[in-house]
Amino acid sequence: MPKVLGGSLAAHRDEVRARVFAALRELLYERGFDAVTLAGVAAAAGVGRTSIYNHFPDRQALLVAFVEHEADRYVADLESALGAAATPTERLAVFARLQLHRLAEFHLPPGQALAGALDPESYRRIAAHADPIGDRLARIVREGIESGEMAAEDPAVLVAMIGAALSARQIVDVPPEELAGSVEAAVRIVLGMVRPSDLG
Repeated sequence: MPKVLGGSLAAHRDEVRARVFAALRELLYERGFDAVTLAGVAAAAGVGRTSIYNHFPDRQALLVAFVEHEADRYVADLESALGAAATPTERLAVFARLQLHRLAEFHLPPGQALAGALDPESYRRIAAHADPIGDRLARIVREGIESGEMAAEDPAVLVAMIGAALSARQIVDVPPEELAGSVEAAVRIVLGMVRPSDLG
């Protein structure tokens, strides 16, 4: 019988998932999704191949579960950070900074490439996790326009432009020692994009 980690079946399940997700995160960073196999993730996680197949029948199921887990964690972190920011401009800076650091950590293929690598249902489940994040950005922009801190432009256009800017991998695909500076430069540029013209 396989060894039960953590002393109970529930704790074992949580421990296996935590190990597998940590291993997948590293493998995505090092190799990209195309090179990921369940056997490779199991080996990197230090769990048996049978164990990983009991949790995730294939690599698409693994990726969906990983993205759902990471998205839930990220949204909780985002809400906490946004709650500590006093103004819409400060909240946009927080949002931009967190999005760029998240982009630096995640090494999934871009939208169309990912859509081609997954079946339609798996892709829809992954894409759905972008909705709450986009909603928070839209709310920040609306509040910024209403307060006069941001340009009185079409909110949908501003949100789309900010989203595009914060998905540019060139910002974060830099040597580690340059990442913080690159992110902060991008945050300043995003804030400049939305600043009303009469504020310079």
